[in-house]
Amino acid sequence: MANTPTHAVAVLGAGSFGTALAIHLARRGSDTLLWGRDAAAMVAMQAARENPAYLPGCDFPLRLTAVEGLDVALAGAADILIATPSHALRAMLEAVKPMLRPEQGVACACKGLEPGSGRLVHQVIEDVLGPAVSLAVISGPTFAKELGLGLPTAVTVASAHAAFADKIAQELHGDGFRAYTADDLPGVEIGGAAKNVMAIAVGIADGLRLGANTRAALITRGLAEIMRLGEALGARPETLMGLSGMGDLVLTCTDDQSRNRRMGLLLAKGLGVDAAIAEIRQVVEGIKAAPEVLRLAQRHGVEMPITETVCAILGGEITPVEGVRRLATRPARAEQE
Repeated sequence: MANTPTHAVAVLGAGSFGTALAIHLARRGSDTLLWGRDAAAMVAMQAARENPAYLPGCDFPLRLTAVEGLDVALAGAADILIATPSHALRAMLEAVKPMLRPEQGVACACKGLEPGSGRLVHQVIEDVLGPAVSLAVISGPTFAKELGLGLPTAVTVASAHAAFADKIAQELHGDGFRAYTADDLPGVEIGGAAKNVMAIAVGIADGLRLGANTRAALITRGLAEIMRLGEALGARPETLMGLSGMGDLVLTCTDDQSRNRRMGLLLAKGLGVDAAIAEIRQVVEGIKAAPEVLRLAQRHGVEMPITETVCAILGGEITPVEGVRRLATRPARAEQE
């Protein structure tokens, strides 16, 4: 399919997913400026025409330029796509704010909650940039390597501004990539954050060789937890049964490309959290998300036993084996409770 020329986009965050999104946008015809905090690394990427640290083997299209200066990226773009880890989102927005033009919209592909506050992504954006900014969140079952290689992918673009959601979706849609729009921001965001916690739990169970039955049970009951929390936050059930909920949950729990699943596998081997992070060598969003998801649940009176168990394991309060035993010995109850 021929590319459809579009406007310029700045992608802020040169990790694996930010790089993959930048590659796809450029492949689709957008003049794309990729910026990361390490200026030397950006120079090297521009020279090598790939991101060897985070996305080796995925060549940069001609329309993709890696830039050193945040000011250069923002000045050259009509809209901005932020793909930093969620714990770095507020600082990224604070840096962007003085240079943001009124006509520029902000899309965000972070999956997580703000550490310490439990704020959703769109809430953090509004906190920093104000309610007038056009914003969207992008979420769904996406592994960066597959997106970077051009394999089929589907996401949800959610925004309270329908025209902006359509605009970002059109930038992304095509060449095997499907972008659906929605207006359920809490549903899209809580699905993308909480699924990482469930993936750690499934990784632990698989690492302990507890079998396919256990994996299926954890995924299903994990979805039930996410849906209970989503309901308390005003999310719609159909959102949580869609790409950014069930879709992302299944992907993250069942494939070893998932850092969160790999974290669980390593914890089951007996590694501590710090040692496991050192082996994975990338941000594991579920570690920071787990306590925030649990705090949100407690604030709203929502029971989330899998999340609670993962938090206890990550905090060193119990071992993975003790965590599995805790879940297995819970009292019987009706499935829909």
